[in-house]
Amino acid sequence: MIVGLVIIVVLAVFLHGENKWWAVVGLVPLITGITGFCGLYTLLGIKTCPVKKHS
Repeated sequence: MIVGLVIIVVLAVFLHGENKWWAVVGLVPLITGITGFCGLYTLLGIKTCPVKKHS
């Protein structure tokens, strides 16, 4: 979540004019930290849950 906040602040402060919308990039790690869900993991098929499936 801290990374997301840092990205938002840095890009909002240092980008000028119409390019400030790039600060939205910081929402991805921020929302991932808040919800605990990473959409990129779903797209790539990565599973980090330690629970093993029974066969």
